[in-house]
Amino acid sequence: MRLDPRLAPCIEELLAASASSPDIAPVFSGYCAALARHCVPFWRATLGLEFLHPEVSGSMFIWRADGTEERDTPRPGILQSEAYRNSPTRVVDETNLTFRRRLDAPCPDMPLLEELRSAGASDYVMMPLPFIDQSRTANMSFASRAPSGFSERDLDILHQASKLFSPFAERIVLHRIAGDLLDTYVGPRTGRRILAGQIERGHFEATEAAMWFADLRGYTALSEATPVGGVVDILNAWFEAMGDAVDGHGGEILKFMGDGALAIFPTSERANIQQVCARALAAAEELAVRIDGLNQTRGWQLAFGLALHFGRVAYGNIGAPRRLDFTVIGPAVNATARLEPLTKALCRRIIASEAFRNALGAPMTHLGEHQLRGIEQPQNVFAPTAV
Repeated sequence: MRLDPRLAPCIEELLAASASSPDIAPVFSGYCAALARHCVPFWRATLGLEFLHPEVSGSMFIWRADGTEERDTPRPGILQSEAYRNSPTRVVDETNLTFRRRLDAPCPDMPLLEELRSAGASDYVMMPLPFIDQSRTANMSFASRAPSGFSERDLDILHQASKLFSPFAERIVLHRIAGDLLDTYVGPRTGRRILAGQIERGHFEATEAAMWFADLRGYTALSEATPVGGVVDILNAWFEAMGDAVDGHGGEILKFMGDGALAIFPTSERANIQQVCARALAAAEELAVRIDGLNQTRGWQLAFGLALHFGRVAYGNIGAPRRLDFTVIGPAVNATARLEPLTKALCRRIIASEAFRNALGAPMTHLGEHQLRGIEQPQNVFAPTAV
């Protein structure tokens, strides 16, 4: 590709911006400003990128001289939506070819173009970005307010500009996809560790943490008496309530196990022992409130048991050479799992170990000494007075 010499300062801007920021928005904004200043005086530019996230299909970055706006696109139903079906994006996705339309007449078939025309646009062009992976949407568009629209030389420069931008955009997209997938499947704190290179099997770090293990009661009977779709609906609502409670108080769900889950609230330089235990307890109490709300609004009768414990754990990689699990292990983890079944016998939704009560440093109701499976000495068990 023989580059137009007017692109030279734009390339310098692109290299400088991409070296100083891992985010696509400032890179795109600086590049568009340079293009409009040195090459083609367009009025509006967009960058459309598809990601791999369970809730967000992708993002649209809209540049104008007064700033850049980012709009996320929800994933559910996007391909069937009127906005997508009647858009230049769909045409470019399906053909992998440049789409152009002069806006000198109404555009009833594409509401976006009619909106731009009403705002004074005279010409519009959208180009696919030549990503190596062409399975996801990636495009740039430009709109002009010049009476004559884009000239052929303008279009040639914009084509060159989009191809130059493509590898920078794909690199950032791939990095974001990797981060989003790790956040989704292993949690944000663990995901950051993995992405930072902590992937060696057998590598562990010792840390102190508050833990809780929560389990849905009556799940076996529920799954046998409820159609599969209904069971999935219940499990998703249960885990969503749990995830919101844990995330909201600075914890992380490490793993789902059937209808149960293990969550961890590790100590750090900014969170001492008492603070992380207070967060773990607050998350457990919030889960109880959320489940009560679900039972009331959905007509369910969900019940659960949750055990709180505090101790020292080993946090790291274990597994087969090509199939690792980033998790926590140690006696404290086992004790948490052994404690949870007592919730049913004691008719309590939330119970805690003596180690947790001591680390929390706040009054809790003593429920007596109890023998836990696999643990030799009887253990003092406590419950929060409010639940």
